[in-house]
Amino acid sequence: MMTTRDNVSDAPRGKPPIYRRILLKISGEALSGPGGFGIDPDEAATLAHRIRAIYEMGVQVGVVIGGGNLWRGSVGTSHGMDQTTADYMGMIATVMNGMAMRDALERINIPTRVQTAIEMNRVAEPYIRLRAIRHLDKGRVVIFCGGTGNPYFTTDTGAALRGMEIDADVIIKATKVDGVYDSDPKKNPNAKLYQTLTFDEALANRLEVMDSTAFTMCRDNKKTILVINFWKEGALEAAVRGEPVGTLVTP
Repeated sequence: MMTTRDNVSDAPRGKPPIYRRILLKISGEALSGPGGFGIDPDEAATLAHRIRAIYEMGVQVGVVIGGGNLWRGSVGTSHGMDQTTADYMGMIATVMNGMAMRDALERINIPTRVQTAIEMNRVAEPYIRLRAIRHLDKGRVVIFCGGTGNPYFTTDTGAALRGMEIDADVIIKATKVDGVYDSDPKKNPNAKLYQTLTFDEALANRLEVMDSTAFTMCRDNKKTILVINFWKEGALEAAVRGEPVGTLVTP
């Protein structure tokens, strides 16, 4: 029997979340094992447990996962492949990742639905905005796959679009660094971490928060972005509680 929020007895206690609904953007590489390729069930389980931590706080969770662990369109186009074909292959890769994440979440009793912008009715629901919102309201995690359903757009753009369509309070971008820096922290030990930024400041300083299309969509629609180190223990929970973690990019 699936867990519901009414019968979760070990839900985290403490400061309540400040966000009712979030859109979590995760790279496909987060599911990969050594070498950064493929789907590692252990990594999927780790991601599922991190999502469960905020799910049990009462947060409604939508997820967008990239497909870079299985296919990168840029690899195909660099070898002469038609970009539309390469991009559709990338969209299909995100569906595979979404199915793996759904399995990992449901194995720890988190009811989950996969919706895809490319119709694959045997394996996932078609993306329907109002149905997605209904799932979220009923306490189900919703994984959005297939990007926007169109070539020439990244999963960053897909995340921005879905975040706005479901009226998420914030788009949380999961990374392997603590937030947005003024330079590459792996190359510059003195790189400065920004705790807060406005969209205009990020543009003026040429800081890469999301790809340009996604960033512009969030700026024009006043959608807050939070960049965090998803792999730091407790960071995601702290983020949804409004604690100073990562970099908050606001209008």
